[in-house]
Amino acid sequence: MSIQHRTPVTVLGLGAMGSALAAAFIEAGHPTTVWNRTASRVAPLVAKGAAGPETVTEAVAASPLVIACLTTYEATLEALEPAAANLKGRTLVTLNSGSPSAARRTAQWAHGHRARYLGGAIKNVPSAVGAADTLLYYGGDREVFAEYEPVLRVLGGDTVHLGPDPDLAALYEMAVGGTLLPALVGFFQGAAALQARGLEAESMVRFTVKWFEMINSILPVLAQEIDSGDYSRPLSSVNVFAAGAAHDADLGKEAGLDMEWHRPFHELLRRAVEAGKGEQSVAVLTEFLKEPVPERVPDPGTESVIVGGQ
Repeated sequence: MSIQHRTPVTVLGLGAMGSALAAAFIEAGHPTTVWNRTASRVAPLVAKGAAGPETVTEAVAASPLVIACLTTYEATLEALEPAAANLKGRTLVTLNSGSPSAARRTAQWAHGHRARYLGGAIKNVPSAVGAADTLLYYGGDREVFAEYEPVLRVLGGDTVHLGPDPDLAALYEMAVGGTLLPALVGFFQGAAALQARGLEAESMVRFTVKWFEMINSILPVLAQEIDSGDYSRPLSSVNVFAAGAAHDADLGKEAGLDMEWHRPFHELLRRAVEAGKGEQSVAVLTEFLKEPVPERVPDPGTESVIVGGQ
């Protein structure tokens, strides 16, 4: 193993993900230093060979590469503040959640303390850290990324540099992550509907996976429509989705479910239909997401769902 591959690494924040990151570096032979506010989380990694100094200042001073895996950018800055003077000449990599603006502020703070900065995100669960297909992406100085890419690749084989802007990982994290909660709540709704009939949620897993595979297959087509702005050859139109929206209320009544989470989706469909886009691809909803939500006075005599684009 080369000297570069044995670059000392410090990992700050030892939740489930941070602990997995540190363990991967230890296993790969990197001198690894770990720090966490709760000292009990340090001991298992020290037992595996990591150094566990008491203070964050000592932890930062131990390595040229410092990886912070705390909950937010704000938490990262709070934890690092006592060690700010020790960051000079080191590279700070953040792997936490937060907005692009928070990533830019963190980068500015790091640069103000004479540190180099990469903003990153890991798109998998802790148990997948180190796997060949685990995706991590980073934004920031390409030369810094190139210098540490072999080290960062220890965390996942699908390691990507997005570009020079330090907030790109946060931007992509939120852009990609926006699909997660709606997809999961949809699955939870389906599970609740099955249980209302005495059926098990497990019985729908195979079919849901197939559904996700179908969605996966059409994403390139939808992305092309969005990038070109041409929604005239739909795989599925706004009207088709609007017609299907009526069934949500029926299912809710039959199974005794709270269906309120559908309301903003139905409203988005309504806006598209009222704008005359019913026969266009459902991807045209992207254009309505770019617009401020118009103020609407509810009509108590009408349903909140459009049926058949009428």
